[in-house]
Amino acid sequence: MSVLAHGIGAQHDLPLSPFYAFAGAFAALFISFLALGLLWSASRFRGDRAGRPLPSAVQRLADGRPTRIALRAFGLAAALYVMLSLLLGPDDPDRNPGPGAVYVLLWVGLVPASLLLGPVWRLINPLRTVHLLACRALGRDPAVGRPLPERLGLWPAAAGLLAFTWLELVAPDPASTTTLLIFLSVHTAAQLAGAARHGAGWFDRADAFEVYSGLLARLSPLGRRPADRRLVLRSPFNGLDATPQTAGLVATVCVMLGSTAYDGFSDAPSWISTVQTSPLGRTTAATLGLLGAVALVAALYALCAGAVRLISGQLRHPLTAFAHSLVPIALGYLIAHYFTLFVTEGPRTVMMASGTDSPVPPESPLGPGGVATLQVAAIVLGHVLGVIAAHDRSVRLFPPGRAVAGQLPLLVLMITYTTGGLSLLIA
Repeated sequence: MSVLAHGIGAQHDLPLSPFYAFAGAFAALFISFLALGLLWSASRFRGDRAGRPLPSAVQRLADGRPTRIALRAFGLAAALYVMLSLLLGPDDPDRNPGPGAVYVLLWVGLVPASLLLGPVWRLINPLRTVHLLACRALGRDPAVGRPLPERLGLWPAAAGLLAFTWLELVAPDPASTTTLLIFLSVHTAAQLAGAARHGAGWFDRADAFEVYSGLLARLSPLGRRPADRRLVLRSPFNGLDATPQTAGLVATVCVMLGSTAYDGFSDAPSWISTVQTSPLGRTTAATLGLLGAVALVAALYALCAGAVRLISGQLRHPLTAFAHSLVPIALGYLIAHYFTLFVTEGPRTVMMASGTDSPVPPESPLGPGGVATLQVAAIVLGHVLGVIAAHDRSVRLFPPGRAVAGQLPLLVLMITYTTGGLSLLIA
């Protein structure tokens, strides 16, 4: 069922006025850039040091052993249910909740869950639970293992995200139970093998869904202070500012951006015709399209980082220094492309899981005009948040005389990304 792989189908049918969409977007970016340059001369974000501690009762409930056990049990039970559905259920996404559970409840559902509650997948990740149980049975400390090389960073997670988005957007039959079982089996084997060798810390860097959830959770109002592990309420900007500058961070965010961009233009009639008539075959042509979209996003960001380095004259690692500013942009694209999918196919999947045979998905709560407004607003707001995050980092890293000039390449990049994102909705 193609709806499992795409948020709302043909984006070009939405009632969007190109003039007002682009004019509003450019005005928002320029006004925010000028206002920040005039009024924001010193860094205001404090990263992990910021936040107001939650009441002790909430802290005890969140960190209590019963809560942790319940969350692990829920994650493990849900994973077993999905696997059994894929193994024993019909190979029909209209009657089997397995594909919807993976593509909608997990992949798309992690977006609002992580924004509201923080890095939730770390708490319910069934593979962490399996590793924990296996270590206890063997009398081992689950945290003990060979140290991970620093240069490895988040690269395994970036590769895992690329593999999953290929499955979702390119694979010939992504909703097939056989296809999903093969992917989930390979993913499970790779993650458990890595954890057996390197300990539970492997999941922090290599589990694609855990890293994906963790990056989105940087924009959550809930966070933890590393110094005392207290749960705090914080500005999402402080959480974003605290994003570790880890190897592979840029690659991970570029996969998130590039794959969502590919999802946007893969429904265009011209692209459908291209892949269907390509002498390379549909799958090969679509694979090259997905890789090309990710590579284009990464190349534009690399050019921007190079220009920032030339202007600053002293910043050694601009690629990772400003990578956090891409996270809200990725979030805006995810909301724009997957909102309708989540609010229609999510309840439908739950109804199937509860025993309803071939349920009819509910209508979207927003009409075409409302969806169009939401999409444009999500993309523009994501870029504005990116501009703010980049500006605060600039005034911290650059000499006062170069702080505004150093952001010009980033502004150009944001305008380029905005133009591309809106074009995918309108074209």
